Amino acid sequence: MFLLDGSAITSASDLSNASYCEFAFLRTVDAKLRRIEPIVEPEDEMLMRTSKLGDQHELRVLESYRAEFGTGVVELDRPDVRDAVALAAAVESTITAFRDGAPVVFQAAFFDGSFIGFADFIVRRPDGRYRVQDTKLARSPKVTALLQLAAYVEQLQMAGIPVDDDVDLILGDGTVSTHAVADILPVYRRRRARLLRIVAERLEADGPVAWGDQRYSVCGRCAWCDAEITASRDVLLVAGLRLTQRDRLLAAGIATIDDLASLTLTGSTERPGQHGPSGGAGGTVDGIAESTLAALREQAHLQLEPSLAAGVPAFRVHDATALGLLPQPDPGDVFFDFEGDPLYTEGEPGDARRGDRTRWGIDYLFGLVDTDGRFRSWWAHDFHEERTALIDFLAYLTARRAEFPSMHVYHYAAYERTHLLSLAARHGVGEDTIDDLLREAVLFDLYPFVRKTVRVGSRSYSIKKLEPLYMGEDHRDSDVTDAAASITAYAEARELSRSDDPELVAEGERKLAEIAEYNAYDCESTRRLRNWLLDLGAERGVLPGTFVTDAPEPLVDEPTPLHDALTALAGDPLDPERTADATAYALAAAAIDYHRREHKSFWQEHFSRLIAARDEWEDTRNVFTVTSGVVERDWFREGRQRSDRRHVRLRGRWAPGSSVKVGADPFAVYDHPGPYTLPRAEPGSRPAGQITVLDVDDDSLLIQETLKTDREPYTELPVALTPSPPPRPGTQVDAIAEWGQAVLDAAPEWPDDGVVDILRRRPPRTSSGEPLPHRGDGRTIEDVTAALLDLDDSALAVQGPPGTGKTYVASHVITALVQQHGWRIGVVAQSHDVVENLLERVVKAGLSPALVAKTLRSGADPDAERGYTVLPANGHGAFMAEQAGGFVIGGTAWDFSNPNRFDRKSLDLLVVDEAGQFSLAYTIAASVAARNLLLLGDPQQLPQVSQGTHPEPIDTSALGFVADGRDVLPPELGYFLHETWRMDAAVTEPVSRLSYGGELRSAAATTKRRLEGRAPGLHVVPVHHVGNATSSQEEADRVAELVRSSIGLRWTDPDAGRIDDPVSEADIIVVCPYNAHVAVVRATLDAAGFDAVRVGTVDKFQGQEAVIAIVSLAASSPADVPRGMSFLLMKNRLNVGISRAQWAAYLVHSPALTEYLPVTPEGVAELSAFIRLVDGH
Repeated sequence: MFLLDGSAITSASDLSNASYCEFAFLRTVDAKLRRIEPIVEPEDEMLMRTSKLGDQHELRVLESYRAEFGTGVVELDRPDVRDAVALAAAVESTITAFRDGAPVVFQAAFFDGSFIGFADFIVRRPDGRYRVQDTKLARSPKVTALLQLAAYVEQLQMAGIPVDDDVDLILGDGTVSTHAVADILPVYRRRRARLLRIVAERLEADGPVAWGDQRYSVCGRCAWCDAEITASRDVLLVAGLRLTQRDRLLAAGIATIDDLASLTLTGSTERPGQHGPSGGAGGTVDGIAESTLAALREQAHLQLEPSLAAGVPAFRVHDATALGLLPQPDPGDVFFDFEGDPLYTEGEPGDARRGDRTRWGIDYLFGLVDTDGRFRSWWAHDFHEERTALIDFLAYLTARRAEFPSMHVYHYAAYERTHLLSLAARHGVGEDTIDDLLREAVLFDLYPFVRKTVRVGSRSYSIKKLEPLYMGEDHRDSDVTDAAASITAYAEARELSRSDDPELVAEGERKLAEIAEYNAYDCESTRRLRNWLLDLGAERGVLPGTFVTDAPEPLVDEPTPLHDALTALAGDPLDPERTADATAYALAAAAIDYHRREHKSFWQEHFSRLIAARDEWEDTRNVFTVTSGVVERDWFREGRQRSDRRHVRLRGRWAPGSSVKVGADPFAVYDHPGPYTLPRAEPGSRPAGQITVLDVDDDSLLIQETLKTDREPYTELPVALTPSPPPRPGTQVDAIAEWGQAVLDAAPEWPDDGVVDILRRRPPRTSSGEPLPHRGDGRTIEDVTAALLDLDDSALAVQGPPGTGKTYVASHVITALVQQHGWRIGVVAQSHDVVENLLERVVKAGLSPALVAKTLRSGADPDAERGYTVLPANGHGAFMAEQAGGFVIGGTAWDFSNPNRFDRKSLDLLVVDEAGQFSLAYTIAASVAARNLLLLGDPQQLPQVSQGTHPEPIDTSALGFVADGRDVLPPELGYFLHETWRMDAAVTEPVSRLSYGGELRSAAATTKRRLEGRAPGLHVVPVHHVGNATSSQEEADRVAELVRSSIGLRWTDPDAGRIDDPVSEADIIVVCPYNAHVAVVRATLDAAGFDAVRVGTVDKFQGQEAVIAIVSLAASSPADVPRGMSFLLMKNRLNVGISRAQWAAYLVHSPALTEYLPVTPEGVAELSAFIRLVDGH
């Protein structure tokens, strides 16, 4: 920002700076207004090097455009930004270049009186529109860079220049990241308006912006913030304290480290004279768990305690028993540290705009010391040497492990672990060895161990801040004192080594030796830290290796030769030119490993929850945090029961997105030490055992606990329920392996198979060789039927947005195939409810109930009325054998993968209903029973939920994978149902813009409807409130007002037989994101006499509709939102919520929800979509 003729001029860089830290930006403005002295920061050599590399990257792109367009590239010189005449001339030259149709404009100048900017490249497209491009050295797109692109797009639009729908970031590795203008412009305009507003406030102010001014955000890390944090003794002085926790402490009147240190906690024993603020009621702080608050208070205490000696911080052993987790010392132990340069590049630049194959980042020094302090190193000055160093380093460890089987490799923080994995992936060597090191816990990270066992009176727990505690007289600073200095010194050394001057080469060698000394010192520091921790344990009588934790038994084996063979066919996963077939092989390999990873991830997270502070996992999906409980029936036995059990009613709060049903078996977790101890549990671990859910509500549930035979009855109540483990995969693992073997056996060709076509993203293969029929004119059922009859062992997809009659189409297609062509058809889905609903609809479509069958789900009422044939358990084969012709049979992936229930390829068609929620892995498992597949669903509605972390998107839904991120399924891949019979056009229009690229429209029948006194469409209802996270009484009250004003309005829907009919409570749906808000809204409506209005989370209403739908978002601001804004503003959830409405939808929300900058491009797109909704664009 600068002043020009008295006016404030801002740039895209100002927008980036203000987005990072408004306080620092405004302090800089104050300094330019001469209200305060500026902070002069030392030169950042890494930043200078990055800038130089960025200039070189920009020049390469420019040269590629020169080579392509020659003099057609208009290159403009930057004017003096403080010269208004020169600026005007540059802008005029820019506009002239566009008017003349220049192919490329470099450094286009923009100035509108308040904004100034210079665009890297603006390129003319074949249609005459211009696309904005920017070069960034980063290897992934950054949000601030997208805002910069949006700024130039807006300037072009204001100048009347036709602008392309997309913008490009040309990244440092040559890849081009393309983004839709519509996904970034709304966020840019909000942030730009915010910037202009705060700058105007500064210009009108009398003095500098004050620390603690709640109008402005702070980062807590920059030089401006650090100076004020220190001067004001802000709570951010406390190590590990987050900004969100600071906000909650400030709201409780706790502003300084001294306030926090003297906080009176519930049940605490205070020292004499140590009385301070008590926070909330009972010494609590809303939004911070008591255990977390106690840890922060202890940390503040320690930071205020006197040093043990000059420069030596106070410390306290926090958990002495946990010191026993440290492994037994072994003569073979080593202490490891990497040195790396993230800015190192290698490879031929090639075309800088189309992927140049340049690779970034090198780990140039592998160093370690042994138990005697002997240093050993492996250097790498290019990628070939890095590969060699990795091989040699792993060979050294393998040999050492053979000599010392109980050895460990100690390191501090996660860098060493993550970079060993990335190096193995980059070079394709050592992956099995590293897997062994990780699986057998040879690598031991001391950082989390320190955080678990020790509290240190320092603002940071970096190893450099801990060294005064154990390095003694050897604690020293060298010329290379930290990682950034090491990187800079290495770059300088490499530059010197290329010189022809022997003295300069010698200087380079001296620098390398200094780096090696720095690395050796770090390795020695890690060794002495381990020894110091051993001493702490010995002083407290805790022996190392006292506790050994066992990982749970894996339910499936480690990766198999089949997995490895398919992975080999897939090639390099990082190859930017990886083919679709290579990707399909990679997905096939990931499918083989799918269930193992799902279970592994679950158990890792489960045992982590038993140790971690509760506030770290309370917002995890399907966690119930208990606030109170009562035993409704104490320990008892009935009939022939051999174990005692009790029934407990728990009240509390469900985490966002939770969906737990009766019969579920989550874990009941108790506070340590609890009523029992788990075998071989980590010290401090909470006991937990699985229970059965008997009844569930929005804020309460009834559970049954069963007492194990080796335990005595107890009175304690659980503090939380945590997620159930994934179901055992059963025959799915074998079915997937069988399918994968067929793929491998056919390589390099591909078997004729529907799932193979899905993974290769190929159009459906037809016997006729003709494309799919798309005759239109209401003939969708005929078209889909004809397409399925023509399928040649392939797959067809049908995307059905809300109200488009997806199930109607499917049921009539299935009926026609069975009645007219004798097809044998299976129906599978994520839940029994979905399968059974489609079976019922098939019967309604005219197929005999005797030809439609399914077994009962576990726990289902056998006497309930059903429209189809109920089979006995394992009755599938007998039913199919009795049928002379076609039939329909429902089941699960467990059923269709089981060869004892379905012979391989015995069905003509497998219908995957709600395929937008059915993973590729499950699809593969079930597909072995059928020749052809029909994927039915909508990936734009509720998505698939996965437990695991997978190397390939095998957990993606089958239909979502086919759609490949597109809002609308392309016609060559299947059918998009364009007409909704549910929503009025005024409701359909925003839903269509939000989720379907404008392709969804309302059927003519919807025009017959009328609601007296109420306009159709989406109505935005802003409600101002503060401090609400997952429930809002203010919004609940507004919802009640909307319901009250709607009851009794006259509704006409001739097709439903309603003419001038009063709206009743049954005609209204209220959709909430959180169960806590459901409870508040439910209570508010009940109190107002509207107890028949349906209220629930979005997953409970999929498939339902109402005259009026009210969506209430509950949270006050982004800072209040648990699990992040991506959950609250997910387009899929908003789509489902709004699209319940036939006539009118209401979006009740706090306006502050749009006042933030997301940290990912995906988040920007989500926020932009929400802004378009609330702004009506």
